Amino acid sequence: MSMHRLTLAARLTDLPDTGLALAAEFSLAGVPARCDAFGALMLPGLDTLVVSDLHLEKGAAFARRGQMLPPYDTLATLKLLDAVIARHDPKVVISLGDNFHDRSGSAHLPDAFRQRIVDMARGREWIWINGNHDPDGAFGLPGISADRLAYGGLSFVHEPSEGPVAGEIAGHLHPSATVRRREKSVRRACFATDGARLVMPAFGVTTGGLDLRHKAFTGLFERDRLVAHLLGRDRIYSVRYSGLMG
Repeated sequence: MSMHRLTLAARLTDLPDTGLALAAEFSLAGVPARCDAFGALMLPGLDTLVVSDLHLEKGAAFARRGQMLPPYDTLATLKLLDAVIARHDPKVVISLGDNFHDRSGSAHLPDAFRQRIVDMARGREWIWINGNHDPDGAFGLPGISADRLAYGGLSFVHEPSEGPVAGEIAGHLHPSATVRRREKSVRRACFATDGARLVMPAFGVTTGGLDLRHKAFTGLFERDRLVAHLLGRDRIYSVRYSGLMG
């Protein structure tokens, strides 16, 4: 569970408009890209915002299995999503799978949350990429569902393809990284990219992370070009793979 993300969601009403404006800019397979401390990716040339692994209704999914979690995850995640959409005002929003924590999450979404998504999607194109948690797509929500999307010279998928793939933006692995700062180690969710492929951090506030040095990332990146763009409290911190703690 990401306490940093929960804290960020709780602070949203207190933040000035420029509070999280600092971002990391880079080129992804020749396409300009910008990531920010909310955990979203903006592709300015395509006027497209990308998020991944919202895991909406995670608390409700656990409750259906008899395990009770505090039911605040969906509202907190939607507050963050609403804020980042308001700031970037994209024409297209792409959500890279595991949009809901299980197959029935979108069908059981409370009306208040459903209306919040409808309001965010108004006047925009919205694409839900199907994930392993929600392979049947989003039920009764604006936009379209697809297993993958080729758009603007890029490929949008949930799970990264095997081996190096230029122009792929994926989620699923929830990358995180650890750095030493002021005599202590700090672990944060991160964007992971070598300039060819990008793996997105999880956007959901109660979703954990997998360390970028985990074997699941083996073969996905050129390690000598790999950079972790860590989500800080008010900015992005960009650290080369060689500078991360093991």
